[in-house]
Amino acid sequence: MAVGSRATTDASQYVLNLTRDFNAPRNLMFKAWSRREHWMQWWGPTGFVVLECELDFRVGGAWRIAMKSPEGRIDRQQGVFRDISEPERIVFTYAFVDDHGAVGHEMIVAVSFEELGGKTRLNLHQAIFESIQLQREHIDGWHECFDNLDQELAKLAA
Repeated sequence: MAVGSRATTDASQYVLNLTRDFNAPRNLMFKAWSRREHWMQWWGPTGFVVLECELDFRVGGAWRIAMKSPEGRIDRQQGVFRDISEPERIVFTYAFVDDHGAVGHEMIVAVSFEELGGKTRLNLHQAIFESIQLQREHIDGWHECFDNLDQELAKLAA
């Protein structure tokens, strides 16, 4: 886990809370979360390649992403934006989609961005997971996404 990162879980409720500080201003962080071209660069765990990304960034707008794992498996995810309060908060649904287009268990992800004098504290809340195993996989997955996000923010700041 990266320095400055924290993860807490509540196994009884299948909830995930992550906090991470980024060396980028909040407006830049919000930009990285609100534009398709940036999602294409940071979304997904290490080694995954985004193949397709649709992002209708507005309340009620949908997002869809397809990415290829290092082993060649295609993972699809989708959701709908429920709340957008620039530059403080984004809330969206999150679900996996199988090879036949069936949408799985839907979760809610709430991301808030706290200004820290030119830096940003990201707080992510995701619930409710179907299993502890999936919850734990998401801890690693989000931290790897955040590592990618660090790199994307550095490019945006340059």
